[in-house]
Amino acid sequence: MSDRPRPIATSSQTVGPFFHFGLTSNERLGDVALPEAPGEHIRLRVCVFDGGGAPVPDAVIEIYQADSAGRYPDATAAPPSFSGFGRLPTGPSGCCVFQTVRPGIVRTGGTEQAPHINVCFLSRGLLRQIYTRIYFKDDPALAADPVLSIVPAERRHTLLAQPSGIEPDLWDFVIRLQGDDETVFFDL
Repeated sequence: MSDRPRPIATSSQTVGPFFHFGLTSNERLGDVALPEAPGEHIRLRVCVFDGGGAPVPDAVIEIYQADSAGRYPDATAAPPSFSGFGRLPTGPSGCCVFQTVRPGIVRTGGTEQAPHINVCFLSRGLLRQIYTRIYFKDDPALAADPVLSIVPAERRHTLLAQPSGIEPDLWDFVIRLQGDDETVFFDL
């Protein structure tokens, strides 16, 4: 027997469900836009499924988006009613719901990007975060979006949020980590 202590894995050496507890303790981080923020208020339900189709109940979803006028918040002068950022854990169903506004067209450097929400996803089993985008089904600006245009046409549907069909302000977006209809992820 050695007198040396047995080594144990630390957070920098393994990926596990422990990060979930520290990053998602404030449920108010799901309120990206308060009721007084201008624009079309929506609820965005994000659901995550693994390669076998099972819900991922302990993922962390972060979103960052422009406001209804297509402007990202300035960290020094962000209006109190719109943060542009949200972070929520997924629950037993693999889903979480953000309160926000539908973003506007983003204009930068002479180009226009269709209304979208940037997503950063963290989960046990992943060695680093992964990124994707959420666009809105049937938005007329989709055809001219420079980022969406580099995605093969047969895969673009994996980036589209769908109206729920039941609740008028609820949009559904599904992240599939593997398999048929795997969500398109971006290498940033």
